[in-house]
Amino acid sequence: MNTTALAMVLVAAVVHAVWNLAAKRVSGGPRFVWLYYTVSAAAMLPVIAVALAVEPERPQWTWLLAAAGTAVLHVAYGIVLQRGYEVGDLSIVYPLARGTGPLVSVLVAVTILGERPGVLGLIGAFLVVAGVLVISLGGGTGDARARRAGVCYGVATGVVIAAYTLWDAHSVTSLGVPPLVYFGGGAIGQSILLAPTAARGRSEIKRLWRDHRREVLIVGLASPASYLLVLYALRIAPVSLVAPARELSIVFGGVAAWLVLRERNAARRLAGSLVVLAGIAAIAVA
Repeated sequence: MNTTALAMVLVAAVVHAVWNLAAKRVSGGPRFVWLYYTVSAAAMLPVIAVALAVEPERPQWTWLLAAAGTAVLHVAYGIVLQRGYEVGDLSIVYPLARGTGPLVSVLVAVTILGERPGVLGLIGAFLVVAGVLVISLGGGTGDARARRAGVCYGVATGVVIAAYTLWDAHSVTSLGVPPLVYFGGGAIGQSILLAPTAARGRSEIKRLWRDHRREVLIVGLASPASYLLVLYALRIAPVSLVAPARELSIVFGGVAAWLVLRERNAARRLAGSLVVLAGIAAIAVA
């Protein structure tokens, strides 16, 4: 992976961990998801307008289809992830979600898309996944039922992550959709898809905005920033390397779970983080 793509992915990993920590602090379900998706959509509107104005290629209908696809997948992602945070620990849900995603992405990219990242790149990818599993097996602060629920939602989130990662890679490469237009259109679609749910709980929306405005703004602004970096990285590096490399965020997420949320098993998390770092180093030189 070239230096520019790696730098984009590493910055995205830090930002991603920050907004997931903020999301963990809120119990609001789909309505909280709608709030931060709407903030993202509002922030992206002027960006889309500028991108369309300077884009040399005329808009295509395929761009709209691509944005609709990512909107559906990201709505599923947001709802499943938020539910996981409501029933499980960050140190369980986050590593499993981030680890299952790249594992599925790499397997599909190699077996179906025909990508060949090289032996060292594949070793790095599987080291990342192994490190994530070490971290996720560290247990949590809740009971056994809560841990099982966290594992289930973490894996389910990871499967959705793999789906939208592959769809996004196809959209910005094969379909040639400009990343800013693509992500902005998806953000607007996400807000529209969840609007009926929001309309049925206006009082809850007001309460969430009043009590958790800071978290809504952090997630709504940091989430598109982190993923736009990933989309641009996908244009210059194969998905089988980008998908696992961005999982460095689980190192920062693990540290945050320990220091900020006071979750346990720090030694196991550190060991897993070192394995992840070894995987990132292998990917970087692949």
